[in-house]
Amino acid sequence: MSGALLQVEGLHKRFGGLVAVKNIGFDIRAGEILGLIGPNGSGKSTVMKLIMGIERPDQGAVRVAGTDVAGWPAHRIARAGVGIVFQHSRPLHRQTVLENIKLALLPDSLLRLAAGAHVEARAREIAERVGLERVLHRHPPTLPFPDLRRMELAKAIARDPQVVLVDEPFAGLTAAEVATFSALIASFREQGRAVLLVDHNVKGVAAVVDRVFAMYLGEPIAEGSASEVMANETVRRVYLGGTIETHARPELDKRGGPPLLDVRDVSVLYGKAQALQGVSLHVREQEFVSVVGLNGAGKTTLFNAISGLVPYTGTIAWGGEPLRSRGPGAIARAGIVQCPENRELFGSMSVQENLELGGQHLSPAERQGQLDWLLNLFPILRERQRQAAGTLSGGEQQMLAIARALMMKPRLLILDEPTLGLAPVILEQLSNALAELRRTTRITLLLGEQNVTFALPHADRVYVLEHARFVWEGDPARFAEEAGTGYL
Repeated sequence: MSGALLQVEGLHKRFGGLVAVKNIGFDIRAGEILGLIGPNGSGKSTVMKLIMGIERPDQGAVRVAGTDVAGWPAHRIARAGVGIVFQHSRPLHRQTVLENIKLALLPDSLLRLAAGAHVEARAREIAERVGLERVLHRHPPTLPFPDLRRMELAKAIARDPQVVLVDEPFAGLTAAEVATFSALIASFREQGRAVLLVDHNVKGVAAVVDRVFAMYLGEPIAEGSASEVMANETVRRVYLGGTIETHARPELDKRGGPPLLDVRDVSVLYGKAQALQGVSLHVREQEFVSVVGLNGAGKTTLFNAISGLVPYTGTIAWGGEPLRSRGPGAIARAGIVQCPENRELFGSMSVQENLELGGQHLSPAERQGQLDWLLNLFPILRERQRQAAGTLSGGEQQMLAIARALMMKPRLLILDEPTLGLAPVILEQLSNALAELRRTTRITLLLGEQNVTFALPHADRVYVLEHARFVWEGDPARFAEEAGTGYL
């Protein structure tokens, strides 16, 4: 594309044996916004760091207004006309908002550290443009989260960059705040800047960009308009997992009675970022409930609140009794056991030792019986009993993490993103194990997944989580008809 302000060609980056970025290339014209999307681990942030000079590429070119800056240090690339809006705010807490913006405007010279009168006028102009004019004299710790994000925008455009890189701008924002920030980012188009917008929130990106570039496992998979990329079969398979199938048990809905787990109006803040906002959910005994949503929607936060790992407002009741006064250990002993997304195995201990830790509260006979049952459920673990957990494959580690959680004989098992990064053959084995649990036990399951095609066959009911709130609830068949088409 001739006349592009930013041109990326054949970008490669390897970290040891991991190929993080492979043959990535795209162009962005002046006044154009390109959305870079992909699930977590796709390589999006690495591409941004390579462009900005935070990481050095192994191969490829990064041209800013025709000049190849690949491999330059970050400060030289900034001087060449590239600005970056980081996902996490890094303000100077003792300085006011105005002073933070003025600092970004100071010249790059040790001989000229004083700010002239024009600097303050320019800082005020930038602050007004991004909506900070009413908080100029406040300090960052006193600001609400959206204003901290605005200040990062202000600092990025203070040097009047030709190219603006925006990393995860919608993380921690409510739906209304996303609309406001979309308008701010869209204003860069009118100013003639080339914008690279990186986010896993496909809907948020689609609303503001001109084109979309999709990645998966470090490689490009699709490029085009937002509607074209969202309809692309490969993109939908990456985000959804494939064809949606359902196997609900309608008879469970007819039982009625109080729920085993009752979550009502729960909200969670991480600092000033809204991670959950007024969510309500219920799970009946023996029900399999799936919470689906893209990465960053709030699934892990919801599960951590239920498990007593993060503070929250609202109420969470277990068997009719509130959980607020109980710690994570007491909640686990009461029957709620979470298998975390990052597995948290003891890598130097053997498979059997990890499993025995999960069943340490059981009598010897009961522990042995539970162990035998789990080794039948996951036969590969029987072959690996003496092997160190850290030497297992990713799929084997995931099976071990689930088995260790089941060793505690939970009434409610919470599985957080069990399919993340697993090969299709392992997904099939996990799916078979969940189907066996569903068929032969009285266990209740709460499953959090981005992979819809894995989550729905094991669901009696489905919740869709988006921007920290539930936006849909119903049975799997209705999801396939109504919500499935708009999930991305």
